[in-house]
Amino acid sequence: MGGAGFLGSHLCERLLADGAASVVAIDNLVTGNERNVEGLKTEGRFELIKQDITTPLTLAGPVDFVFNMASPASPKDYEVLWLETLRVGSLGTQHGLELAEAKKAVFLQASTSEIYGDPLVHPQVETYFGNVDSTGPRAVYDEAKRYGEAIVQGFRRKRGVATRIVRIFNTYGPRMRLNDGRVVPQFVAQALRGEDFTLYGDGSQTRSFCYVADLVDGLVRLALSNEQDPVNIGNPREQTIAEFAEAVRKAAGGGGKIVFEPLPPGDPKQRKPDITRARTLLGWEPKVTLEQGLPATIAYFRTVL
Repeated sequence: MGGAGFLGSHLCERLLADGAASVVAIDNLVTGNERNVEGLKTEGRFELIKQDITTPLTLAGPVDFVFNMASPASPKDYEVLWLETLRVGSLGTQHGLELAEAKKAVFLQASTSEIYGDPLVHPQVETYFGNVDSTGPRAVYDEAKRYGEAIVQGFRRKRGVATRIVRIFNTYGPRMRLNDGRVVPQFVAQALRGEDFTLYGDGSQTRSFCYVADLVDGLVRLALSNEQDPVNIGNPREQTIAEFAEAVRKAAGGGGKIVFEPLPPGDPKQRKPDITRARTLLGWEPKVTLEQGLPATIAYFRTVL
């Protein structure tokens, strides 16, 4: 579910590379893109189904894993697709769980660090309940993901579905959408065009950036484990947004001066995952440094531009 999106397409590639007998991507292409899986169309084990998962899902044959990667994922998206974001996080997740229940499959829910809101605990651990504004401009995404975790646990406890929950922190890499409004494509596009970098606030807010290949490796490890409680997957290397802008400038070899704009309402001031559980339970930790991952990301955006 969400198989033609940024993360979903990389996951499909990884599953096929690992020898999966078949991989079916379901996507309505609202924020996903068929080009993301263009290279898989000649692969006989791959199929793309264009469907909105807020309608019931049916698949022929056995299913071992259902990965729910479907949702708009940037503030720019869910400002416009506010109702769609709520529906895919609620009804869409329910339909995926019902498919997993019918097929006796493992269901993996892609949740998010947005669960923690603007955190008062740092770094963020899975036992932290968060500091979330349920009525703010980001609420449709945050609350859809919080609801998603609740219904996943309900299906596990009451219906016996084998479930996994991953809380994904900032991830970057090839196939991000150029105009999705998030900091990585925004800074890279500005650098490649020689434009000024737009920083919101004073640039001191922090993020932790995980390369997509590392993130997908964590997803696969979690799906194959027996861990039923949420697990953070992200890179614990924390840096300010101002520092990240300079890293993009250095890697891209361009970009103008830094221009400051007001911080959007609800924008978290800091993000850093505690990955103790991922290290202990999954033997996972990120391997790709920002200095290694940015050039591949920038090369992709050069082709898009």
